[in-house]
Amino acid sequence: MLQLRRADERGRTNHGWLDSYHTFSFASYHDPQYMGFRTLRVINEDRVQPGRGFGTHPHRDMEILSYVLEGGLQHRDSMGNGSIIHPGDVQRMTAGTGVTHSEFNASQQKPVHFLQIWILPECVGLTPGYEQKHFSEADKKGKLRLLASREGRDGSITVHQDMNLYATVLDLGDTVEQPIRPGRHAWVQVAWGEVVLNGQRLTAGDGAALSDEPWVRLEGQPGGGEVLVFDLA
Repeated sequence: MLQLRRADERGRTNHGWLDSYHTFSFASYHDPQYMGFRTLRVINEDRVQPGRGFGTHPHRDMEILSYVLEGGLQHRDSMGNGSIIHPGDVQRMTAGTGVTHSEFNASQQKPVHFLQIWILPECVGLTPGYEQKHFSEADKKGKLRLLASREGRDGSITVHQDMNLYATVLDLGDTVEQPIRPGRHAWVQVAWGEVVLNGQRLTAGDGAALSDEPWVRLEGQPGGGEVLVFDLA
């Protein structure tokens, strides 16, 4: 079964400085049909205006991934980490027993556009942790590049959950396939551009849940596109 979640069906919060689209229920947006998918709890597509951002706030018992599409996102946390996340970077913060952090647009001139992803951890009370790695567009061009996994294999970042996160950048004529093993599920999220997923046309912001499907098959379209694929227990 393939269930589409169109971009214009998502929840939205617009504070002026922040324009955020919620694939799943988040903060004041609540939809009992979209509370998450398997262990995938949050996909927020955020645009933050220059010089603005999220002040210091707490998290616990969550794996939080940040994936920047345009601009730079400045991060600071109570573990002593500070960095600017650029396009192609993947940042993982294990909130575990509790952390505080802030996220700000690193630019005073241009907006930052990023995906904020929350994964439920395999257990509560983990020691807080942090990791950040860069994956170039060439790493993802015409193939599924592993970005995150439980074991941190193939140079991916480590996530404390039985899941795999892949990314691919496809041009017209490119095709990639990923089998969905028995008992597994997939969520596909279009970061930008346009693709065809198992015969269905998807554009930027669209998502899809796949269960009892044999594979994820993605075909590039005119203008190209970038897609995240979550392999979930």
